Amino acid sequence: MINLILAWLVVRIFYPPAPGCMLPSPPGPVHDAARFRLSKISLAIIFALIGLRVLSGFTGWEPLPLMVIALAAAAPLLVLSPGRRELIRKADWCTLVFFAAMFVLMQSVFDSGFFQASLDVTRVTSVPVIMTVSVVISQFISNVPFVALFQPLIIQQGMSVQEMLALAAGSTIAGNLTILGAASNVIVVQNAERQGITLSFLEFFRIGLPLTILNVVVYSVFLTFF
Repeated sequence: MINLILAWLVVRIFYPPAPGCMLPSPPGPVHDAARFRLSKISLAIIFALIGLRVLSGFTGWEPLPLMVIALAAAAPLLVLSPGRRELIRKADWCTLVFFAAMFVLMQSVFDSGFFQASLDVTRVTSVPVIMTVSVVISQFISNVPFVALFQPLIIQQGMSVQEMLALAAGSTIAGNLTILGAASNVIVVQNAERQGITLSFLEFFRIGLPLTILNVVVYSVFLTFF
């Protein structure tokens, strides 16, 4: 919650409200009632299955794989919707291929031993160090591939709960620093450019740098002392 408030403050400082700046008009009435109902069913399924997965952590059950949750939520639209062919055709296949190829590449890098040889994991043990390493290295290989490469290594060193949370937090806020810090940033910028809106690397970085520093401080203090 503290970091959410800080994010709002930083953006507010760099981009104060402009006179006459209006939000886009809300969407119009629903035209496809059948697809609307199926979408509500899909949302209900994904929330229910995520709740079941969280509950399994307290009961000792085998958790549902995330892949199963995603496919189950998509099933009503992909199986029952009359416009399922249109939905499949409009999927962002370039982005899906990008992610698939990225994970294949990162697994290849991990199997080669290159990442393990270039980073001394035994020194990456404290919460602030894990946070810093997560933020910095994610700028070069993106945050999700970094976690895929780094997590197995620090698990072998006997990772604590605080260290696991530091990895999760650091790799997440890595996307606040630069566009390259998270693959989701690249997707957003790419879609914005399709609409004629350009967001430069430096424009992103001048806001991302102070925000990321504040995020690292807040998370480091919280995970170290609380």
